[in-house]
Amino acid sequence: MNSERQYGIGDASFQAAGGQDGIFVLVNNFFDRMGSDERFATIWNMHPDDKAISRDKLARFLCGWLGGPKLYSEKYGAIGIPRVHAHLAIATPERDQWLTCMSESVNEQPFAPEFKVYLMEQLFVPAEAVRRRCSAQESIV
Repeated sequence: MNSERQYGIGDASFQAAGGQDGIFVLVNNFFDRMGSDERFATIWNMHPDDKAISRDKLARFLCGWLGGPKLYSEKYGAIGIPRVHAHLAIATPERDQWLTCMSESVNEQPFAPEFKVYLMEQLFVPAEAVRRRCSAQESIV
C-alpha cells in the first residue's frame, strides 16, 4: 500500500483488501470456514440455507463499507446492519464467533499486517452494534 494513503480515507481500505476480487476471496474463505468448523455452527445456522445470497450480500457490503463501489445498494438497496439482524438471537458469544471466524479468515489473506489489525478493529464496531440491537430486541419481547 502507498504509505501516503491512510486506511479509512477514500478507497485506501478497499484497495488494501485487494479491491472487489480480494473482498470476494475473503468472504468466500469466511463462509467456507464458518460452514466447516463446528466452533461457528451457531452463526452458520443463522444464515438462510442458500449461503450464496449471504456471501454476495456480505461481499457487496464490504466493498462499499471499505470505500469502494456501493455494490450492495446497487443490487439490494439501503442497509442498516443492526436493523437487518434484529430478528436474530445475537449476544456476545455469537458476536465473538463471527469476529473469530472473520479474524481467522482475514489472517489468511495477503493483506498488510497493519491492515489486518485495522480491519478487525473496524469490524468490531458493526458487530457490536448488531449485538446491542439484538439484545435490545430480546429485552422488548
